[in-house]
Amino acid sequence: MQDLISLVQHYGLAIVFASAFIEQLGLPLPSYPVLLVAGALSYAGGDSLVPIVAIGALGVVMGDLLIYAIGARFGRRALSLVCKLSLARDNCVRQTEDRFAHYGPRALLFVKFVPGFALVLILLCGVARLAIPTFLLLDGTGALAYVALPVVLGGIFHDAIDSALQAITRWGEFGTVLVVVILALYFIYRLVDRQLFIRRLRMARISAPELAGLIDAGEHPIIFDVRSAEARSKEGIIPGSIGARPDEISALARQYERDAVIIVYCSCPNEASAAVAALHLKRAGFRNIRPLLGGIEAWGQAGRPIELVAMGASVTS
Repeated sequence: MQDLISLVQHYGLAIVFASAFIEQLGLPLPSYPVLLVAGALSYAGGDSLVPIVAIGALGVVMGDLLIYAIGARFGRRALSLVCKLSLARDNCVRQTEDRFAHYGPRALLFVKFVPGFALVLILLCGVARLAIPTFLLLDGTGALAYVALPVVLGGIFHDAIDSALQAITRWGEFGTVLVVVILALYFIYRLVDRQLFIRRLRMARISAPELAGLIDAGEHPIIFDVRSAEARSKEGIIPGSIGARPDEISALARQYERDAVIIVYCSCPNEASAAVAALHLKRAGFRNIRPLLGGIEAWGQAGRPIELVAMGASVTS
């Protein structure tokens, strides 16, 4: 902790910019401790609050611009990679798409305060090619609010923060080890939680060629698309599929026989959203449910047709 204080004292605004920038790239290096310390030190001869907030917000926006560019360049492949590397559960893309569809670009104003969603939302803005001036205005405003909160709190409670830092410093190596152990336990918890989630969703998948074979043989499986309406509109759907959220799919499926062949697909790593929907169907008494291995991407790679639909359409013919 003393090292952190020394870094902020020595490098000032440079370390504020660097910590804010690095955090936006999805690395597990939170900027809030740096911003809190910088705010507290502003009352002990450090930089004033205004430049700290301005430089911190600039670091946030610069990091976000890089993520935006990656989304614009690589599209949904970047989203898939982020969720594969993330310790968050694999429904991150689906939930963030829902927020983006509900709030639109205005979500940039507050998404940084929602853990686990900011990175995916910025990528979505790039994928959607949101106008740069609009992106900068909304993201910059959200960045100012995000950075200002810890800096101002650090300034207001500088006496208490200074006392806490001194106490941690007195603990010496024990204090450092304690912080490292807490971070390690949190990392292990998130890793185990993710693996248990994936294991719970394991069930027999159907490949794109297998599904195509069923359809070509005259079978009529019921196909549910559990992606967001925006994703269906942008990426297209498997012809004949029905749009449904994972948590509403069992109610929608009640009109079908319990032994009907049901296929569920999404565009998430591990087919997570599709498998969640399949669990809902299984609990509702359906017996023949199979998530599509590889989702809509695998269907397209198999050379099968993808139908374009209007935003909000749920059923195709």
